[in-house]
Amino acid sequence: MRCPFCYNPENKVVDKRTTPDESSIRRRRECLKCGKRFSTYERAELTTLYVVKKNGNREVFDRQKMMSGLFKACEKRPISTEEIEEMGNKIETELRKKDSSEIKSALIGEKIMKYLKRKDKVAYIRFASVYREFTDLDSFKEELKKLTNK
Repeated sequence: MRCPFCYNPENKVVDKRTTPDESSIRRRRECLKCGKRFSTYERAELTTLYVVKKNGNREVFDRQKMMSGLFKACEKRPISTEEIEEMGNKIETELRKKDSSEIKSALIGEKIMKYLKRKDKVAYIRFASVYREFTDLDSFKEELKKLTNK
């Protein structure tokens, strides 16, 4: 594992713990050259999941793509990196529990929105505005109305 700051291959593990859902191990590492700290996650390699897009195309499930959407939605919100990682772990676990190795992209989006709605309403609206492709102010207002009525 190379240091993401100086690319030195030598580091030491200063702390390790399992994630709350016990799906992976988080290792806190310290670079032996620059002294900066970073985290790595170890998880079991599982069967390949395929995402079926709206247009019918299939692509391999990309956890980083899902996490990128979560991080963008939660940007500048009072949500820690660990909480975002935990949401991602829970969503991925739910997807992998399905009987099929093919998952519709709509299901992934709905699961992300379910977790964001519970965690932070602003993050939820950010994600929903992209996911639901709001085309005008009225559709945005309608989603806000649904959010405030519940």
